[in-house]
Amino acid sequence: MKNLTVQESFNQRQATRSIPFIDVRTPAEYGSAHAEGASNYPMESLDLNNLPFSKNDEVHVICQSGGRSMKVCHKLEAAGFEKVVNVEGGTSAWLDTNLPSVAGKKAISLERQVRIAAGSLVVIGAALGHFVAPGWFGLSAFVGAGLVFAGITDTCGMGMLIARMPWNRA
Repeated sequence: MKNLTVQESFNQRQATRSIPFIDVRTPAEYGSAHAEGASNYPMESLDLNNLPFSKNDEVHVICQSGGRSMKVCHKLEAAGFEKVVNVEGGTSAWLDTNLPSVAGKKAISLERQVRIAAGSLVVIGAALGHFVAPGWFGLSAFVGAGLVFAGITDTCGMGMLIARMPWNRA
């Protein structure tokens, strides 16, 4: 896998217009803003047998900040794709660099949705533990343990679950 900055990816794709460019964020995130020319193939539902490019083609992969695109690049390489490029910094860097983009209806990013859900569950667990029964403190502990696991493994179960919610679908 090769890493390129957003500017390098843009320049290569301008020079060779046949390079596939896939955005692996949720449809809602993609719909709010995406790099011009990127096609949406959400990480959660990516079907490696149904992609519009071959295993010999160079493909550029982008997400919000680079984490999901890196995972998809590794997944593509494991499936035999030979020329996989991770676009460093993702859509955030693309927009910050003022490269051509398509703006749409604003949506809350998946990362913010996870923070909102995790924080809410911790507060609810603490409140129920204090006012109802001490066993509810376990909810807060469970969410905290999940956040630690997500930080260590860079895999977030809550994020994968939230990405499948109806408001994050096209």
